[in-house]
Amino acid sequence: MSLDLPTRAERQKTASAATPPRAPRGRREGPERRERRSGALPGTVASYVTMVVAVAVMSVPLVWMLFASFKQPDEIYSIPLQWLPGSFAPDNYAQVADTLPIGRLFLNSLGLTIVGSGLKMLLGLCCAYALVFLEFPGKKIVFGVVIFALLIPQQITIIPNYTLVASLGWLNTYQGILVPGLASAFGTFLFRQHFLTLPVSILEAAALDGAGHWRRLWGFVLPMSLPTIAAVGLVSMVAEGHEYLWPFLVVDNAELMTLPVGLTLLQNVDGLNNWGVLMAATVLVTAPILAVFLVLQRRLVAGLTAGAVTG
Repeated sequence: MSLDLPTRAERQKTASAATPPRAPRGRREGPERRERRSGALPGTVASYVTMVVAVAVMSVPLVWMLFASFKQPDEIYSIPLQWLPGSFAPDNYAQVADTLPIGRLFLNSLGLTIVGSGLKMLLGLCCAYALVFLEFPGKKIVFGVVIFALLIPQQITIIPNYTLVASLGWLNTYQGILVPGLASAFGTFLFRQHFLTLPVSILEAAALDGAGHWRRLWGFVLPMSLPTIAAVGLVSMVAEGHEYLWPFLVVDNAELMTLPVGLTLLQNVDGLNNWGVLMAATVLVTAPILAVFLVLQRRLVAGLTAGAVTG
């Protein structure tokens, strides 16, 4: 008795008939997907509106400062408010250059900013390296002191620092401005959090090859920490360049003043200030730091989030 087996063509035809047809791609969306998209649209619009409002709140004062730096006093006090100046003649900037030793102030600010931020990063790197890669008694206590220092406002330490600087004879000196603010708890903490994410195997291999701690820091840890270094450097430069209260307390010599403190030389004792000239001087103070921020803004976010996850 012979069996009638189905041919290959018949088997393929039977399989294709049993398989349900697939829905065509790219034609229609399911109701669930349309519902998700319609529900996400209001949230997206709200996010963009919030972002625009935040940018406006932060940028409007800067735009007003820039326009006011070209205005005459009657234009600043005009009612209703006049946004654009009558002319963009740089008369206020010329008056700033004639009234202030602007070149000397700029060099003072530049030198103190570079030296101060550089020493802050150096001390932060060394301290963070010791807290992560060295074993010594009281290691956790030292880190606790660093965390506690983040909670202390700067104003609390002004009187002790001023007493110490005055006793050392450092009033009206560059070291009196620079030395009390060299320790950076923020930089030390940020470097430590980033160092915890570095692969220990690389440093162990370097140690087996005879590399000491100093070589491991500059030859291996430093190249792997460039985003964090850029972030700490930017924050330090902004803090040093815009520092006002401490230099104002320890310096009263115009040859040693920084740009923020030098603005006080434009204020009149009778209270009648030329705000156009003050705004022009403020633009000169703000522009360098703003330019540095625009150059390093990409590395800022990467550096601040580098130590967010320490698995």
